[in-house]
Amino acid sequence: MIVYGIKNCNTVKSALDWLKKKKIDYEFHDYKSKGITATKLKDWGKQVGWETLVNKKGMTWRKLDDAAKAKVTNLTAAIDLMTTQTSVIKRPLIEVNGKVIAVGFDEAEYNKVVG
Repeated sequence: MIVYGIKNCNTVKSALDWLKKKKIDYEFHDYKSKGITATKLKDWGKQVGWETLVNKKGMTWRKLDDAAKAKVTNLTAAIDLMTTQTSVIKRPLIEVNGKVIAVGFDEAEYNKVVG
């Protein structure tokens, strides 16, 4: 299991705390220090849709000007944005054997899909 996110994000911290409490092993991948590939984002986008991956409620999205937001209309444009501004990726994202099992943190959902 790989948890993708940013270590100082409160939602990521909540998810990691939940996993630790449940004694579930995971590897953490920090977008800020390790980056993320366009190939990985394309794969996730095909699995869950680019609309799920782009966090439109977050500060990074809200700080974009209207022209930049208007360009994000498909997976290719979303990947361009997410590779240059990793903070716009919804987090955490949990992947098991290449399959996305959760995006964001919802305790009830985690109980179903993680443990």
